[in-house]
Amino acid sequence: MITFTVNGTQRSVTSDPDTPLLYVLRDELELNGAKFGCGLGQCGACTVLVDGEAVFSCITPVMLLEGRSVRTVEGLGTVDEPGPLQASFIAEQAAQCGYCIAGMMMRAQELLERIPDPDDDDILAALEPQLCRCGTHMRVIRAVKRAAQALAQAQALAQASEGAR
Repeated sequence: MITFTVNGTQRSVTSDPDTPLLYVLRDELELNGAKFGCGLGQCGACTVLVDGEAVFSCITPVMLLEGRSVRTVEGLGTVDEPGPLQASFIAEQAAQCGYCIAGMMMRAQELLERIPDPDDDDILAALEPQLCRCGTHMRVIRAVKRAAQALAQAQALAQASEGAR
């Protein structure tokens, strides 16, 4: 049995230790946001965060996750209450077919956690491993910038309310 944290909840899985994380997430834990694209770690549709770092879940054996923390697109928010990044992707209509979007969001989340106010070059570099054939790249860039602004505003409000106490 392998135990790790997924979206803030400790989970134990019984999959073979060599099983790719993608299959464990989808088949055993029923988290279907990460998609199978190439199975070779080349397209990014399967991207999740492991201890805050973007990884290709299709080539990451679950045995490497013992005691670690995994965050999937489901961990960013819900349908009823989307997180800032999800809300920004919706507002900018950044998804076309949607197949690559979960992976793009996870790379963007990693970027925003490292660089709260990224410029276009930062965003392009962060999303470079992600393949998308729909051509919504400019909308994705706008969505990441919008999310950065929303997060900055939320942080400013939180600091203001702390100062008022």
